[in-house]
Amino acid sequence: QVQLVESGGGSVQAGGSLRLSCAPSGRTFSGYVMGWFRRAPGKEREFVAAIRWSGSSRTYAESVRGRFTITGLNAKNAVYLQMNSLKDEDTAVYYCAARDENSRRSYNIAAAGSYDYWGQGTQVTVSP
Repeated sequence: QVQLVESGGGSVQAGGSLRLSCAPSGRTFSGYVMGWFRRAPGKEREFVAAIRWSGSSRTYAESVRGRFTITGLNAKNAVYLQMNSLKDEDTAVYYCAARDENSRRSYNIAAAGSYDYWGQGTQVTVSP
């Protein structure tokens, strides 16, 4: 019943920046882990970044480490993804995901199956 509202996608040139945001809507919940995944054309969904316990622990995919920064959780359980030095290979649909505090799923911060709720996705296009 919880929905995640995403925004911030768009088109930029290589080297540019974008900031994605994600916040829950509808039924409130206590976030435990929130993360970002992406799916590029012709590729499987892949992990991008995640944050645990209000920023006490952060995890990044090797492909984005040093360029992307995930921040949160704030009082509204919102999470943000600051994307700098964007490359054309970053072009993808980006999805916000949330793991509920009371989740019964197995826990692996980088595994999509560990998350309970998903956003609708926002397109990020990077032109060379």
